[in-house]
Amino acid sequence: MTVKQEIEKILQERFAPASLEVINESYKHAGHAGDDGSGESHFRIVISGAIPGNTRLEKHRNIIEGLGRITKHIHAIQIELK
Repeated sequence: MTVKQEIEKILQERFAPASLEVINESYKHAGHAGDDGSGESHFRIVISGAIPGNTRLEKHRNIIEGLGRITKHIHAIQIELK
């Protein structure tokens, strides 16, 4: 299973979002700091639905916490709440 697929699975199971898109943007960072050569180091998450939290920051924190251990293998995550 790819990191992208793991992210999708975890977020679907944890939050059951109305919509979810996980975009691997690692190619944009090839050769930059944080690029481990795996092609799975930088992701953008576009998510909508009932994410717990009262503020945007709380919602972002809940998403990152929800991803748990997988975040140790990712250099950058951009989250867009819809």
